[in-house]
Amino acid sequence: MVQKTKTSNPAKKIGVLLVNLGTPDGHDKKNMRKYLAEFLSDKRVIEWPRAIWYPILYGIVLNVRPKKSGAAYAVIWNNEKNESPLRTYSRSQSEQLAKRLSDHPDVVVDWGMRYGNPSIASRLDVLRQQGCERIVVFPLYPQYCAATTATVNDKTFEALAKMRWMPAIRTIPAYPDEPSYIEALAVSIENHLKNLDFKPDKIIASFHGIPQSYSQKGDPYVEQCEDTMRSLRQRLGMTQDNLMLCYQSRFGPEEWLQPYTDKTIAKLASEGVKSLAIFNPGFVCDCLETLEEIAVEGQQIFYDAGGEQFSHIPCLNDSAEGMDVIETIVRRELGGWV
Repeated sequence: MVQKTKTSNPAKKIGVLLVNLGTPDGHDKKNMRKYLAEFLSDKRVIEWPRAIWYPILYGIVLNVRPKKSGAAYAVIWNNEKNESPLRTYSRSQSEQLAKRLSDHPDVVVDWGMRYGNPSIASRLDVLRQQGCERIVVFPLYPQYCAATTATVNDKTFEALAKMRWMPAIRTIPAYPDEPSYIEALAVSIENHLKNLDFKPDKIIASFHGIPQSYSQKGDPYVEQCEDTMRSLRQRLGMTQDNLMLCYQSRFGPEEWLQPYTDKTIAKLASEGVKSLAIFNPGFVCDCLETLEEIAVEGQQIFYDAGGEQFSHIPCLNDSAEGMDVIETIVRRELGGWV
């Protein structure tokens, strides 16, 4: 009788999955339509009844918006790698975090997107195949919102529900006033301002907006944005007057969180503000909403309304300060597992 040799399982490992919002695979109409369809059909993003929203989405939005959004993506596209900056930075963050965690050889770092590729499900499966019996999922949103953090967790557990054997999961919470995050923002602002040939009259912190109805239903996003600003103003020694909070990227007919960034930019310029700097503390990586909507469109709005000097302060991206934040949080959340 031939004795069967037992196949050994891969070494037990711990996975870390960094997850950002998402990106189309290309800025052509086909890829944009595919991406927008996935994004805008998420019930966490658009909470309208499907019977009302789907005819609008498939009858109007997906026939008009792909061309407009594609043109915007073309402006900021990383042509060298043929991908969006968000994908470039996300990959780099994953690679750098892996190096920073090299003292834990059993930790495997990967990255994914809530919408588009690489998908959360595909990367969870890869981590599991690599022997990860425990996985830390990190939604890269400093401030919690159901349309961002929660939907990453939704998709994570949706993927797990399809697995016969699944790893243990930890999901990292929002970190609106995490000291390392506040310090990283402050340092990035200070370093950027040092290199300008002008001193901004005003600085705007522009967060992505949400409909006011979402906040009224109990979403803590507004309070967490304000927590970030309170801590940041204290660290920089600034006031609400010279370090302002605004909200951008509204969509559809509903009232969104105010003050609106675009209207505030125009108002400040019309009132005599000649120099302005803007940064996006709610975005971990530069993307369409920061590089095109703010750095390009925002600048044009300011100049058209009479402004003279404008500067967009980059997101933390894969900078040393930005990676310090990610590493600090991940190491803390790995506690008890490593």
